[in-house]
Amino acid sequence: MRFCCCCCCSYCFSQGGANAGHTIYDDKGTKYALHLLPSGVLNKNAMNVIGNGVVVHVPALFEEIKNMESKGIQIQGRLLLSDRAHLLFDVHKEVDGLREAELAGNKIGTTKRGIGPAYASKATRNGLRVSDLAHLENFTEKLTKLVDDAKARFPDLDVDIGSEVAAYTRYAEQLKPFITDTVDYLHDAYESGKRILIEGANATMLDVDHGTYPFVTSSNPSIGGIVTGLGLAPNKYEAVIGVAKAYTTRVGSGPYPTEIFGDLGEKVREVGREYGTTTGRPRRVGWLDIVALKYVRKINGFTHLNLTKLDVLSDLEEIKVGVAYKVNGKTLTSSVPASIEDLEKVEVEYETLPGWMSDISGARSWA
Repeated sequence: MRFCCCCCCSYCFSQGGANAGHTIYDDKGTKYALHLLPSGVLNKNAMNVIGNGVVVHVPALFEEIKNMESKGIQIQGRLLLSDRAHLLFDVHKEVDGLREAELAGNKIGTTKRGIGPAYASKATRNGLRVSDLAHLENFTEKLTKLVDDAKARFPDLDVDIGSEVAAYTRYAEQLKPFITDTVDYLHDAYESGKRILIEGANATMLDVDHGTYPFVTSSNPSIGGIVTGLGLAPNKYEAVIGVAKAYTTRVGSGPYPTEIFGDLGEKVREVGREYGTTTGRPRRVGWLDIVALKYVRKINGFTHLNLTKLDVLSDLEEIKVGVAYKVNGKTLTSSVPASIEDLEKVEVEYETLPGWMSDISGARSWA
């Protein structure tokens, strides 16, 4: 997850990779699409940290840095990359696409950015980390083992290891100013009283442990991902702010109990500009799901809740809110079934509320 504030601080990214995207507009209306860079790059007083739990495609990182600097955003001296973060290679992307193709009608809906295969390399302990760039004499051997493992599953993979090694030899020099022990940095920052803001990517319902498995991401975009992805202990968290839309969205496949179909779904999608920052795919949209919200509140221990995009619903005469699931003869109000089979047959109990039928996009205070 990631952090932010208006004074001297650190913004952190603890898990995931370039599969997640955040679209941000500054006060001049300039649009920024961020993937690997924390949103703190727009705060000139902030240091930005990519933690050890992130899988990093180095060419994509450099492309994002170049794009931001072309818009006048200075990155040099304001970005730190964990020496323990894992490297995501082009072969991971290829494997991701091949695995998705095998699933045919049961596709996960992956972005094909190689995130899952990169985490698989990490789990099977043949992955390469940023720290390996300091020992290029062993890089070829390690990368060859990783590629050979992928070829054992997909023999037709064509990987030019020599070209990859040559590219990463160049990247190693370019990355030097950014690489650091981010665990040490963050603990020093905390002890010196600096503010730290961790920004979440993906969503808890896409968590590999707590989400709608297997239609999930490959990491933990819940509170646990901070502990492992930054090495920052829970007793250092002063606030855990849950961020939820006034409706729900999802990209990719998988069960979606409160999904809205037809013209109404299309209207909410268009008004809310619900298209993926990373892929441009139209997001699926649905009514606010209080059952799922209560479930993720328990997992993350929210101290606050930030409800966003209420203005998207301004033109609706009626607004539905899912308040309970009925499945297998039971009524669930704060628990989500673990099995996809049960989640797919959930019947949602709704409360229907009158809409406000007025533009609230300019509202900045309570009446």
